[in-house]
Amino acid sequence: MSAATTTIPFVKMNGLGNDFVVVDGRKAAVHIDADEARHLANRSTGIGCDQVIVLEPSRHADVKMRILNADGSEVGACGNATRCVAWLLSEETGARRLTIDTVAGELEADVASIDRITVDMGRPRFGWQDIPLAEQFHDTRAIELQVGPIDDPVLHSPSVVNVGNPHAVFWVDDVDTIDLGRVGPLLENHPVFPERANISIAQVLSRTHLKIRTWERGAGLTRACGTAACAAAVTAMRKKLVDRDAEVTVSLPGGDLVIAWSQDDHILMTGPAETEFRGALARDGLRLVMA
Repeated sequence: MSAATTTIPFVKMNGLGNDFVVVDGRKAAVHIDADEARHLANRSTGIGCDQVIVLEPSRHADVKMRILNADGSEVGACGNATRCVAWLLSEETGARRLTIDTVAGELEADVASIDRITVDMGRPRFGWQDIPLAEQFHDTRAIELQVGPIDDPVLHSPSVVNVGNPHAVFWVDDVDTIDLGRVGPLLENHPVFPERANISIAQVLSRTHLKIRTWERGAGLTRACGTAACAAAVTAMRKKLVDRDAEVTVSLPGGDLVIAWSQDDHILMTGPAETEFRGALARDGLRLVMA
């Protein structure tokens, strides 16, 4: 079969509405550049998704996962995509415990059912240079950053953390009153974040329940962001806004995730995955299109 007619299988999936085109490059290498990722992610002219996921062989894990945002940029971690990939592998092999190699490190997943998949997201990093920030902050539970007038800011003093990618969490009384579509891109690209950042606004509902909305770096407003849920939960624990020794439910526009921060400092994220449809791609000139 010639290169012009070779097809590449994909699966359209989502985790709480955070959706992905998962491209299978395990048997035959698949190169997707930034332009192709933007084309596939475009909801008008492509398949439409928040991220394009490319599966590749791994020497030490069950699979290697590359993550390309809707704007073509590559990122290190995506909690919702990890759950989706874990479910795919579990369906294929019957295995309940899986390892997934990412730029951010090797992640372990336990699959109880399609509605309950737990991913070990690793240890959060709170040092200013690890997030990274452009300048030194001794206490990353609340850094000096605000939106709006000095004497009456709309948002201020975010908690920052790296959970495979940089996150800033702003604490508010009501997440539904903030125009995140307006302030999100400004904050994502603020000079204090040299690698840009995921921007979340978070509301404490109880000692075991948070509500968040997220502007995702490179993808924009999203119905769910797994690493943002992890970031909100662990920074809330650091600020003593929720209980450190309990599971915390994080409600996102697309549904709920359950986050625990174990005694060995690892973040455990539990939630569902969903398969929408399967298809194949073919190369049309320099672009991948539906076959």
